[in-house]
Amino acid sequence: MGEEKKEEVVSEALKAEERLRSKWFILTPEGEMKPVEEFDFTGYEKLRKFAEYEMRKSRVVEREPPHTALMRSLELADYEPASDPGNLRYYPKGRLIKSLLEEYVTQRVVEYGGMEVETPIMYDMNHPTLAKYLHRFPARQYIVESDKDRYFLRFAACFGQFLMAHDATISYRNLPLRIYELTRYSFRREQRGELVGLRRLRAFTMPDVHALCRDLEEVKGEFRRRFLLSMSVLEGIGLSREDVELGVRVTEDFFKEHREFVTSLVQLFGRPALVEMWSERFFYFVLKWELNFVDALDKASALSTDQIDVENAERYGIKYMDEDGREKYPIILHCSPSGAIERDIYALLEKAYMEMEAGRPPMLPIWLSPTQVRLIPVSSAYVDFAEEVAGRLEGRPVRVDIDDREETVPRKIRDAEKEWIPYIIVLGEREIGRDRFPVRDRRRGEIREMSLEELAEEIEEASKGRPFKPLPLPKRLQRRPKFVG
Repeated sequence: MGEEKKEEVVSEALKAEERLRSKWFILTPEGEMKPVEEFDFTGYEKLRKFAEYEMRKSRVVEREPPHTALMRSLELADYEPASDPGNLRYYPKGRLIKSLLEEYVTQRVVEYGGMEVETPIMYDMNHPTLAKYLHRFPARQYIVESDKDRYFLRFAACFGQFLMAHDATISYRNLPLRIYELTRYSFRREQRGELVGLRRLRAFTMPDVHALCRDLEEVKGEFRRRFLLSMSVLEGIGLSREDVELGVRVTEDFFKEHREFVTSLVQLFGRPALVEMWSERFFYFVLKWELNFVDALDKASALSTDQIDVENAERYGIKYMDEDGREKYPIILHCSPSGAIERDIYALLEKAYMEMEAGRPPMLPIWLSPTQVRLIPVSSAYVDFAEEVAGRLEGRPVRVDIDDREETVPRKIRDAEKEWIPYIIVLGEREIGRDRFPVRDRRRGEIREMSLEELAEEIEEASKGRPFKPLPLPKRLQRRPKFVG
């Protein structure tokens, strides 16, 4: 334990965050701002929970959140006892979901104009620029020793992208310049009492897109654009605007000078937001917003975020040539349009749990469901027929499997429901030669007569604009291992 403390590097920013005394307000879309204790939270229950959680400043986990049991029972992910705490293993279904999310977020960032790059995961502790930045970022580091040199594992994509931008020749015509990396992985040495499931990890996958901007006016336009992108990305993942709360962190001076701009973000969100205001700047940014998910235990977790960085262009020597022929420092924006991919899965599972508590069937979004259609032959005599039906669906972007186990039909249906499978079709003598089939629709809670064409079109419509990957496991259930006992 003593050796662990010796190796821990705690940034000055993290120490400052622990000492930080903030003023807390609620800012409405109409521009009215009230201290939290004076705001009427009637109709804004989740905002109240979010405010209470943030103001406590405690991230310690008192009990296991519901999503941890779900990630195991659905065979998505689990703790890895042979690794460092906060590093998980992902089973085939979980890896499918994670990879689809990674691809979707990357697709959206590239459409926005992000140029995808790849950078190292470890950096020299003694690099003069990086050593200074370490103390401006509120995170604990992992330290790696090689011979007599010490390295730290990256906790964000900033270092690699900033060093790349330093070496680039940039003109004002190139701005805003958008550089993107999906970091698999970023590492933060979170404290043991804070680690839990997919919500807070030590190794995580973070989509990170920085934008270099010419001046504050360009920053404001880019900031708004990225805010709308982030809300759209979360909605595309399967989280509605009502599932998240907006948090804004800002210095008092910046807010006084740009109150209208900050209010415009709250107007885009459409509901009151929590504002944390600092009397002085402790970090490298003057303004930061976050879209936060409030889970079943009333704990909040930041998903999407963006920051206005006024330090690092100069620290890293990042310059652009302006039209007057002079070199100038850009303003840098730090954005993750989805937040950590693992945390998105956590939010989807917690949302499903809350749906279940409200008496509705829990589900993953159809485009992320590992199996979208389960075919259940009433006996082994109809397995070949099920293969034929599956073949007619497999020509489309649909994940379909067959429960060929020697179990009763009611048991097979129950098991499919435990897996949250969106569509179930029982196949027997009556279904042979038919164009329409009785489809159990989980979302609607009813059996619908549908053709395979209609079913495929419905799945395609629900998955429109998202990537597709094939079934992550053998099509026949008898051929599948059981990963979680």
